[in-house]
Amino acid sequence: MMPLTAPDGPAGVSVRRARAADLLAIEDVQEAAGRGELLDGVRAALHDPQRLVVVAEAAGAVVGWAKTHVHATSDGVAPAGHYLGGVTVEPTWRRRGVGTALTAVRMDWLAERAGRVHYMVNAANTASIALHAPWGFREVVRSSALHGVRFAGGVGVLLGADLPAPAPPVSAAGGTR
Repeated sequence: MMPLTAPDGPAGVSVRRARAADLLAIEDVQEAAGRGELLDGVRAALHDPQRLVVVAEAAGAVVGWAKTHVHATSDGVAPAGHYLGGVTVEPTWRRRGVGTALTAVRMDWLAERAGRVHYMVNAANTASIALHAPWGFREVVRSSALHGVRFAGGVGVLLGADLPAPAPPVSAAGGTR
């Protein structure tokens, strides 16, 4: 299992790759947040090498989770490529850096795989838009549906950000290879 780190994450919180044994805890976080989630979709993502599912833990309990998606084709409005999926944080842990830590880990993972990443959000979800702004996400287009997702209130926003190129490997002598 690859190590995942969020160096600026909140004290006492660690982020790691999710496992099948985390599905019930993910479901609990979703329920606490008043959201539904199809666990079959999360289960499928766990076994897809092109996707990442991560959980944030505090004192051994899952307090948040997030995932990535890959869309193989454009839907005519939204391009093909890597996307950040939803991020959900247990309500008592919100506004404490958990969502930022989950996003940082996914962005680092995606930077090893792609040059650009997108995400879709309801236009009314200003908290999500603010969360993603530090990574340079900018609005690409607004639509009532993106990659088959319909948005409450009728307006979804597709945002995109360029990813930094991965750093070259460092040799034991301290130079790049």
